Amino acid sequence: MQEERGCDRIEKSMVIKWYGQSFFEIRAKRSKQEEVKIAIDPFDETLGLKVPKIEADILLITHSHKDHSNKKAILGTPFLIETPGEYETKGVFIKGIRGFHDNAEGKERGVTTIYKIEVEEMKVCHLGDIGQKELKEEQLEEIGEVDVLMIPVGGIFTTGPKEAANIISQIEPKIVIPMHYKIPKLKLNLEPLEKFLKIMGREEIEPQKKLKISLKDLPKEETEIVVLKP
Repeated sequence: MQEERGCDRIEKSMVIKWYGQSFFEIRAKRSKQEEVKIAIDPFDETLGLKVPKIEADILLITHSHKDHSNKKAILGTPFLIETPGEYETKGVFIKGIRGFHDNAEGKERGVTTIYKIEVEEMKVCHLGDIGQKELKEEQLEEIGEVDVLMIPVGGIFTTGPKEAANIISQIEPKIVIPMHYKIPKLKLNLEPLEKFLKIMGREEIEPQKKLKISLKDLPKEETEIVVLKP
């Protein structure tokens, strides 16, 4: 924190937490008094994981499957977004982009919504339950530049390690946070994270409880992979 012209100033930043599967919490700190809380894809107890109760100002749902749409887990009265489109609330810009839960344009498992979130001068993209082997040109165009990418890597119902690596090369984000993979107590039979890290050549990564990031902290060259503990 720095002091300027007699006023306390705080650097704009955000904290990202992962609770397992595709459930994330983003807390964007704007000042000592103002914080915006965003929740994405809360799951229910059928997954075998503990369902955290968190409060949010904004709730994003990528699709209606019960492991992604437990709205009751979110306290307060958040601004709800669950369809593609453009939205603005509390100074946060959000774009929902149509994606496919499979590689057959949704014919097997339906559709999902990709979310591009612009907050604190940073661009976050949550790919939802994307099942495509690669993104279409129009999707890439709508997504645009990405600082932090949240991508499923566990296969079976979504992209697996190889497809995830391919999509990362398409988007070229500064930071990648893998999600939707096998973790203890999860009842779904997904691929382990290690397969993805091996393909990416990043097997020695120490998991973190949370990611605190500001604009100046973003990698300047090579994409960084951040593994979060649920």
